[in-house]
Amino acid sequence: MEELLLSYGIDWLNLLVRWLHLITGIAWIGASFYFVWLDNSIKPPKPGSDLALRGVSGELWAVHGGGFYNPQKYLVAPKELPAELHWFKWEAYSTWLSGFSMLFIVYYFNASAMMIDKSVADLASWQAIAIGLGTLVVGWLVYDGLCRSPLGKRDGWLAIVLYGLIVAAAYGLSTVLSGRAAYIHVGAMIGTIMVANVLMVIIPGQRKMVDAMQAGKSPDPIYGIRAKQRSVHNNYFTLPVLFIMISNHYAMTYNHAYNWLVLAAMMAAGALIRHFFNLKHKGRIVWGYPAAGVLILAAVAVAIAPRPAAKRSEAGIADPAQFAKVRAIVNQRCIECHSDKPTQPGFASAPAGMLLQTPELIRKNATKVYLQAVQLKAMPLGNLTNMSDEERAIIGAWYEAGAN
Repeated sequence: MEELLLSYGIDWLNLLVRWLHLITGIAWIGASFYFVWLDNSIKPPKPGSDLALRGVSGELWAVHGGGFYNPQKYLVAPKELPAELHWFKWEAYSTWLSGFSMLFIVYYFNASAMMIDKSVADLASWQAIAIGLGTLVVGWLVYDGLCRSPLGKRDGWLAIVLYGLIVAAAYGLSTVLSGRAAYIHVGAMIGTIMVANVLMVIIPGQRKMVDAMQAGKSPDPIYGIRAKQRSVHNNYFTLPVLFIMISNHYAMTYNHAYNWLVLAAMMAAGALIRHFFNLKHKGRIVWGYPAAGVLILAAVAVAIAPRPAAKRSEAGIADPAQFAKVRAIVNQRCIECHSDKPTQPGFASAPAGMLLQTPELIRKNATKVYLQAVQLKAMPLGNLTNMSDEERAIIGAWYEAGAN
């Protein structure tokens, strides 16, 4: 009973922290998208105008919610520091803190099920967790070093190198962690880079500019230039990270034999689509970018599609002995999680609400069982119950014979 209540409590913690992560993520991403749009949409003032004389580099008139807005941007800083400044930072910090909490609740508290696939690498839980945490630290150090190196002054080449390194990280993680854990840690690494950009570069640079103005000095424009570069990086990282956040619901991506390549393609599609919108905000519409993104998505969908099964019996006749074997396999390998009272630690309810404890429920969910256990080999999670290829073949043969 205590174990059941603990699992139930963890489920509620998971729900509330996930909800918080979603809310703060929306706030951060919304602010990021808005300011990149604003940066790309503002128009420079006329030479000699009052705005130009005050150092305004661009302005925009907008209408929203029944009011008119006139945001203005100063290229370096205004001549006089305003009494109050709003700092956009807590949206980023709260998103990362809630996301890091999710890593612990979902993955690190149950590493044996969520992070380890013994067919990939036979790791202890602490080893899997150490790899995950190490990825976050190393990812930031490598990224920040590249941005501060001479390569950081060449945005195009920097983007190509960073993409290659992220893909390399995806490949490396896919050789030691389960596909699901590999994906989420690539996302966590990118998310850590994004929030560290805010914490370590953008906000400190802005504080130095404010401090200089308070001391009666002219702010160094280099801080604004660095902040802009990191902000743009965060903007392009957003769609790939969002895909990774939802990918854990789609085993067809993270459980594919070439899952790292699938992720590389999805990230490229996201970046291309984001680039289209960034150009559009500047008044340039280049349909080639979203077209390329859509083509990549279509190619991935075709490439990872399940293999056609042998034609199922339309007569609905199957050997009763075959179903008896299937039920025995389900009882031994699946019921620990897929019952109304799971016995597998860490699960208070059946994943995705799928129950398999009666013959009727097994037959009702036959297609899902076939897809997840036979085609994708995504279940059992991390193959905790050691379902063999022979057992998967028995389930496959039963399904293809009519699933009776």
